[in-house]
Amino acid sequence: MFIDRARIFVQSGRGGDGMSSFRHEKFVPKGGPNGGDGGQGGDVILEADSNVNTLVDFRFRRLFKAKPGGKGQGSNKYGRDAEDLIITVPLGTVIKDEASGKIMADLSRDGQQAVIAKGGRGGRGNWHFRTSANRTPTFAELGEPGEERWLRLELKVLADVGLLGYPSVGKSSILRQVSAAEPEVAAYHFTTLNPILGVVGLSDQRSFVMADIPGLIDGASEGVGLGHDFLRHIERTKILVHVLDVSGLEGRDPIEDYEKINAELVKYNEKLSHKKQIVAANKIDLLGNSDNLERLQAYMDTRDVELYPICAVNGTGMDALLERVWTLLTEYVEEPDEIDEEVVYKAVDKPDFEIKRDDDGAFVITGPRVERLVAMTNFDDDQSLRRFQRIWRYMELDKLLQEKGIQEGNTVRIYSKEFEYRK
Repeated sequence: MFIDRARIFVQSGRGGDGMSSFRHEKFVPKGGPNGGDGGQGGDVILEADSNVNTLVDFRFRRLFKAKPGGKGQGSNKYGRDAEDLIITVPLGTVIKDEASGKIMADLSRDGQQAVIAKGGRGGRGNWHFRTSANRTPTFAELGEPGEERWLRLELKVLADVGLLGYPSVGKSSILRQVSAAEPEVAAYHFTTLNPILGVVGLSDQRSFVMADIPGLIDGASEGVGLGHDFLRHIERTKILVHVLDVSGLEGRDPIEDYEKINAELVKYNEKLSHKKQIVAANKIDLLGNSDNLERLQAYMDTRDVELYPICAVNGTGMDALLERVWTLLTEYVEEPDEIDEEVVYKAVDKPDFEIKRDDDGAFVITGPRVERLVAMTNFDDDQSLRRFQRIWRYMELDKLLQEKGIQEGNTVRIYSKEFEYRK
């Protein structure tokens, strides 16, 4: 089963809590704090694997959670770092953040990885907080929460050559003729619903990957028929073989078909119109008295487009077509802007905090620094609470809240905590 889209939820591991402990050893009268730090939470990593062909596994499993880091221990023993959770996906998978719609990674090489959710930092043990004024701190930090997000995965087939054309022009027959792939063919009108890949073997151990991509119809660039499902898969191909039915038995005009399909490519993505195309004039065994082949040859000559008459059923003309495809592949040079698209996800610096008014009147403070502070503070410990208050004053949050018009008794919401404002 070929599945080329999926939706999954990922959550990185929470950092381990720091330890609050003290040395209790004979002959050490003033032992002091010795609580160890918590371990790092596991990252969620997506990795491209050439042995995986579809996203079908994500139909049955959509929740992926990395393990938390180990808790710190006494005697300054650190907690164990959690193992990263590695999720394998096919080559050509594009990962998008569902909330923002932005592309986080584009995995096109075998073994290429992208960290999609970073594991939380381990909390610091109480020995970190000893000072000349407080030699016996009783508090330690909690582990930092991991990241979580919904992702959309889209697979763009990675093939050297894509077969382009209307339904029932013979693309599947060509792939069956030149490779071991077995796409369905029949004597009635239908179209391939999913891309099918085949390895084409030539002499001298030469080979390349050819894809039979679902057939295109008018309006595909607006999503008609298979629409974007078709067009998405030809973006990664290096060479396009445009298959046309020149027999005329179906009442089709090959020149008109050629113009319509190329118009759809331009509407969808201007870059597709610049891909190298050669034309395979199929079904020459059924020409009869038709002059379609001569008209098509004259039309392509005026546009400097190469044309190869073939019969996919008996293999006539296929050797010449495949040798030309191989030559074009050896001459292919990837466009620079395609290389730059490989991975676009980069960390973006955000302000320490922002203050907004919620619908219920509460003042909501957001930002990675202040949210991390709240999440890693143990509010059940008096010393930890006093440290939080000192940092609060240092960040001048009271002043900023007053500028926003906060009043005595108003609610302040940060991360998962709510506070009542008191001057």
